[in-house]
Amino acid sequence: MKGLKDRVALVTGAAGGIGQAICQRFVEEGIRLVACDLNEAALQVLKEKLAAKGGDVLPLAFDIIQYAAVQNAVERAVAHFGQLDILVNNAGWDVAKPFLETEPSLWDHIIAINLRGPLNLHKAVLPHLLKSGRGKVINIASDAGRVGSSGESVYAACKGGIISFSKTIARECARSGVNVNVVCPGPTDTALLRSFIGEGEYGQKIYDKLQKSIPLKRLGQPDDLPGIIAFLASSDADFITGQTISVSGGLTMHG
Repeated sequence: MKGLKDRVALVTGAAGGIGQAICQRFVEEGIRLVACDLNEAALQVLKEKLAAKGGDVLPLAFDIIQYAAVQNAVERAVAHFGQLDILVNNAGWDVAKPFLETEPSLWDHIIAINLRGPLNLHKAVLPHLLKSGRGKVINIASDAGRVGSSGESVYAACKGGIISFSKTIARECARSGVNVNVVCPGPTDTALLRSFIGEGEYGQKIYDKLQKSIPLKRLGQPDDLPGIIAFLASSDADFITGQTISVSGGLTMHG
């Protein structure tokens, strides 16, 4: 895609299933990568894997809910590469429970990771994008934030918040050459989904029902996401901002 080679992208949740797929695609496009995750050991494995394919990767392990840690990581990234051009807020976490079975301590943790964390990244990264007069932000939300999802009330609230926040930031930054868009995965076959639906026969039944409800008759795979993310990060998408795109196999069609 146009305009990606030698750009610098910071990707959170890089060691997870979708995160690794994004990082792999970015390296294939010639992007220099700041791979961020809480799991330092997994980041080192990812760096070695991508370096073997010619990737220029800086792994940074930190907690996105700690603003000072985010600031420090972003400054290290800029010092290392000399620039930042793309931000992908991909990190996320949830526990499946009906709302009335949850407690405020769980709400706080879900909100910290899925809403406060991305806000921290925007606060730390946007000044660098605005200073350069160009940049792309792609926030990974969820169709739970568009249409709701039973057992994911607080998570859905966070992802809905990210969608609204992204539209607002897109308006605030448009004249400065920074584009902000949202990608909403539908049910995707990741470790998070497996933990959500559970193991054993019960989990398999839910898994099978999900597949049958999707018009394309399969769950999403991590490799289904990087194409649209790379497109939104590229110069091909310079006239696209403030948009929310579902990648759900047709599960949540919206006119």
